[in-house]
Amino acid sequence: MQSSPAHHDERLSAPRSWWGIAALTGLACALMLLPLGTLPLLAGLVGGAALTGMLVSSYGSARVRVVNGALAAGDARIPVTALGEPEVLEAEEARAWRTYKADTRAFMLMRSYVPTAVRIEVTDPADPTPYVYLSTREPQALAAAVRAAKAAAPQA
Repeated sequence: MQSSPAHHDERLSAPRSWWGIAALTGLACALMLLPLGTLPLLAGLVGGAALTGMLVSSYGSARVRVVNGALAAGDARIPVTALGEPEVLEAEEARAWRTYKADTRAFMLMRSYVPTAVRIEVTDPADPTPYVYLSTREPQALAAAVRAAKAAAPQA
């Protein structure tokens, strides 16, 4: 299979401050176990920080990719031929589409710490999903990659 000329790969990693919160959660767990002695204190510190770190890492592991003629966002895989024109959303418009303009049938990969997004209409008549909303730090690059992948895709 030949690789598509369009390529975009972005990980929506959590902000650095969330890692500080994970460390502080470990410290809080350690302080709760302080009356029980040194070993429980250390277990609370390591266990609390590790568990919170895993949660932060898991939430920040979402990826948005355009590769081989498909848009891959989180667990969703959509061929670009089933997508319409991508719409770049700046912070205010993205917030509107996350809140009062949102459709409950839409596929939304949102991260609150990413202010910009791309909204792409789903044109497949067999799919009840009206559009795809993707948080992205690089909305122009994602939109350009989708357009390029659509141009390179064989027309049905």
